[in-house]
Amino acid sequence: MEKLLAVLGNPIGHSMSPIMLNDVLEMHNIDAHYLPFHVENQDLPAAIHGLKALGVLGFNVTIPHKTAIIPLLDEVDELALSIGAVNTVVNENGKLIGYNTDGYGFLKGLNAYITTLSDKKVLVIGAGGAARAIYFTMAKMKPQAVDIANRTIAKAVELIEACPFDTSSKALSLVEAGEQLAEYDVIIQTSMIGMHPKIAESPISLKNLNNQSLVCDIIYNPLETQFLKEARQQGATIQNGIDMFVYQGALAFEKWTGIFPDVNRMRENVLLQLGGVKC
Repeated sequence: MEKLLAVLGNPIGHSMSPIMLNDVLEMHNIDAHYLPFHVENQDLPAAIHGLKALGVLGFNVTIPHKTAIIPLLDEVDELALSIGAVNTVVNENGKLIGYNTDGYGFLKGLNAYITTLSDKKVLVIGAGGAARAIYFTMAKMKPQAVDIANRTIAKAVELIEACPFDTSSKALSLVEAGEQLAEYDVIIQTSMIGMHPKIAESPISLKNLNNQSLVCDIIYNPLETQFLKEARQQGATIQNGIDMFVYQGALAFEKWTGIFPDVNRMRENVLLQLGGVKC
């Protein structure tokens, strides 16, 4: 009997996960299908109960349910609990266990550019949910330093203070971060600034950028944000959000099936959906 996999969100119609993950399910001859479900906030408990009753293999959780789902699960991984968000749920013999693959997905994507973080100074721009997942997971890897820059410094301070892992960090305003930009080996833009349709916006001045830096933006629509365009024009290496999206999905797939899928194939499918680009 075919097993069910799912993604829950609101809205959900734009999700590229079904095409990406159904393709690798078929490739590996796994008798399962991945479906998107639009779930209103008040219906989340009923949706989780229904999926559990159906014996779902597992599911993803996206905005706005990543935090609200935590008390509805039987168990939550320590890192996901500290982040305060779950994006992947595995059904282990009737027990729903929550994980967060966002931060590890981002770090997996960095492997093509950086072999170790131990000697790297990192700047994270933004202090929202994505920043929290990336910052906490990265802090666990013990880089030289990870600083947080945010429009509201108090939120950056809160994020640093909430981190359960010992790391060297300071909170900066966006102006301060721009002035000190040359110090950083890796710069990660985690806010929604520059996302379609407001593609002309950029969160920070790159005037002082070191052209030896790796500049990342977790946005993938557009594929090259204004932030990345400016970084590329200054000679820096750039990375968009495709790798994070693909790897967080690959890590979820591995938790459900025990198989780490072909990420190049997954990336190609996402790029095709974003406008016919083939890698």
